[in-house]
Amino acid sequence: MNIMANKEDQYTQTAEAVLTAVGGTDNISSVTHCMTRLRFNLKDESIPKDDKVQNIKGVIGVNRAGGQYQVIIGQTVAKVYDALTAVSGLKRNAPIDENLDANLSKEKQPFTWKGLGTTILNKLAGCLTPLIPILIAASMFKMFAAIFGPTMLNWLSTSSDTYRLFVLVGDAGFYFFPIFLGYTASKQFHTSTMVSMFLGAILLDPNLVNIVKAGKAFSVYGIPMTLVDYSSGVIPIIVAVWIMSYVEKFFKKYTPDALSTIFVPTLTIIVMLPLTLTIIGPAGTFLGRYISDGILAFGKMGGIWSILGVAIIGALWEILVMTGMHLIMISTMMMIFAQSGHENFVDLGAIAASFAVAGMCLGASLRIKDKDEKALGFSYLIASLIGGVTEPGLYGIAVRYKKPFIGMMIGGFLGGLYAGATHVTAYVLVPVANFLALTGYVGGSTANFVNGVISGVIAFTGAAVATYMIGVSSKEQQDVENADADFKLVEA
Repeated sequence: MNIMANKEDQYTQTAEAVLTAVGGTDNISSVTHCMTRLRFNLKDESIPKDDKVQNIKGVIGVNRAGGQYQVIIGQTVAKVYDALTAVSGLKRNAPIDENLDANLSKEKQPFTWKGLGTTILNKLAGCLTPLIPILIAASMFKMFAAIFGPTMLNWLSTSSDTYRLFVLVGDAGFYFFPIFLGYTASKQFHTSTMVSMFLGAILLDPNLVNIVKAGKAFSVYGIPMTLVDYSSGVIPIIVAVWIMSYVEKFFKKYTPDALSTIFVPTLTIIVMLPLTLTIIGPAGTFLGRYISDGILAFGKMGGIWSILGVAIIGALWEILVMTGMHLIMISTMMMIFAQSGHENFVDLGAIAASFAVAGMCLGASLRIKDKDEKALGFSYLIASLIGGVTEPGLYGIAVRYKKPFIGMMIGGFLGGLYAGATHVTAYVLVPVANFLALTGYVGGSTANFVNGVISGVIAFTGAAVATYMIGVSSKEQQDVENADADFKLVEA
């Protein structure tokens, strides 16, 4: 009961501080809220000082748009709103759809490349952030399998039902990512949610998966289709839903209302099939092939170029993972292992990158002030370092907050650089990305193993220090320009 009372007191304190900061009840025409924000219509918008409002405990940020003064609270906004109306006596209004933000301001901003990059990252974060609970739950089950399975404690055999259950639940969270992203992307691009999810499901249909596995030629309306595995993919479905939003809008505009229910979704999918399966999806593969071949060329050149190549892989690996481009490099790595029994290029950078994700999670967690977000950061650290699952940290911190991405890349670069400079060789292809990945360096000399471990420590420490120094301030955590990306995941 005391805990509940303390929380209610905290909501009231936040509400009272915000009320005072915006000029009190005399300056408020009306107030409502959406999913994450208090939305004030003020008589005099010059009264509230943004820097002071942002420093109020419980406030994430502020935004001014469409004649509204918006105070970003997070998922506890409804409770703060209740406290606000209780202490002020203001009239309660029904919550509004946060997606209306897109229509609040009609003034177009001038185009800038920086603005374009920010918009892309914001949309990407908006698509990925709501899925973090799935990533966390799936990662925990994968971690259970890693800890209790043969690779660590060996309490569960690979044939036991419990181990198989852990594996299938963990894999499901990542395999069906295109469907989950179809949902969140539809919210970002304001298009049909069900059709977007249907498009994601098409990419995972067993028949399409079997076509890809068979490796035989297939065409879409006579157009040759590049065989691509879309499971766990991120970029293809997001880009597809973005383009679909314009296609669907076109058909809605020109289809009679009486026929729209039948023809709009059908015609939309008819158009999106060739666009998605022959252009959008394969584009990542083509780009990945060029990028991967370019990086692999460093390894063939030897000397300083080979060392630099390992460092570049360490810096860019997680970006390649997000786009699915890493599969080409993994194929090359496996082929080299099969032929020679060891590999001293791709695996080194990939291992360094995995440790860099964990280090980034630590550095970000130490800088984040919000207790809930800090706890999430440490859970991402455990998932990465113990469970070998980097996606929660990658999407929950790097993509979401942007600046930690730089820290992660610095750590991966430094770890890869050391591994390449000391000519470390991987003798075992370890199928996990946790701390056990370092056992892949066992099989050669003692110095090889020691240098391999040092490269992982450098990647981890470098990413942690770089991320901490770059910083993750409360304002950066929830950039107020991200209308749909400010999402508090865990309620205190």
